[in-house]
Amino acid sequence: MTATATPTDRDRRRWARYLVDERAEARVYRELAARREGEEREILLALAEAEGRHEAHWLALLGGEPARLPAPSLGGRVLGWMARRFGSIFVLALAQNAEDRSPYDTEPFATPQMAADEKIHREVVRGLAARGRRRLSGTFRAAVFGANDGLVSNLALVMGIGATGVSSSFVLFSGVAGLLAGALSMGAGEFVSVRSQRELLDATEPNAYADEALPDLDLDANELALVYRTRGLGADEARDKAHRVVAAAQAADRSQPYQRPAEARNDHEVVGSALGAAASSFLFFASGAIIPVLPWLFGMTGVAAVVLALVLVGLALLLTGATVGLLSGGPPLKRGLRQLAIGFGAAAITYLLGLVFGVSLA
Repeated sequence: MTATATPTDRDRRRWARYLVDERAEARVYRELAARREGEEREILLALAEAEGRHEAHWLALLGGEPARLPAPSLGGRVLGWMARRFGSIFVLALAQNAEDRSPYDTEPFATPQMAADEKIHREVVRGLAARGRRRLSGTFRAAVFGANDGLVSNLALVMGIGATGVSSSFVLFSGVAGLLAGALSMGAGEFVSVRSQRELLDATEPNAYADEALPDLDLDANELALVYRTRGLGADEARDKAHRVVAAAQAADRSQPYQRPAEARNDHEVVGSALGAAASSFLFFASGAIIPVLPWLFGMTGVAAVVLALVLVGLALLLTGATVGLLSGGPPLKRGLRQLAIGFGAAAITYLLGLVFGVSLA
């Protein structure tokens, strides 16, 4: 129920802010819809239409278009800019977080329907973002983990080697060797992992081995129901489905081999391509592992090289952590700081070990 109290100037300023935010969100959804087709486009346009209804609510309370409106928030402007230029999973992930911060639960001038809409919008956007995550999950997982592993492992390597007191050329050689060895190992390991996963899925997927026998099964007492029960259906549901399949097979042209309708297979899409995952893992590990080596590669030595390596790797760790946070729907800064703490923690341990070995070898 909307509030019946006389609105204050503060209330009107808040309504104007809501109006601007609703328009910005609707614009983002329309921009994303322009880059989509089919069902996803329809869903995004429906979301934009719903935001338009919310916009109309605030316009009605304001008595029409205000002479002056507040500027869109920084987050809204960034989201709109990304939607116009990328239309990617990142925008949907950010939109999901934005929908999670709806103020309508405690807004006395918002209707219960508006508050409910915002909760549903978040789930709709989550579903759209989940589709995108599934499409890139295999290759993206290899890319992010590859880059992060390259950053952390090679930073730890050069910190540990450098702490022993060896020459800068030896630190550079160790860093390049670590880059090549790690990238090859990551690429090969990812290829074997994804390929094995796909082979396992192939072995468990339904196949057409028994399809030619379907027309000869007893319509009322057939064992096809047992097959569906092994796939998780209940007894009644499995029996009904088996009855439909056998009836269709018997009604088909006996002169042509019966082909059962294909069942949906989404697992391979989630796992991704073995070659794609291996190539991403190799390239991104190498791109991450080269960063700690850059100061020595350009001729720097001593403390200056160490400090610059730490700064460069720290920025890269914050970036990879924030990216994972965005795509997972989590807080980007928190994920970035977590990556930073893990990477610097590993580097600190190997540096201390290098100091110990350096002293013992002196």
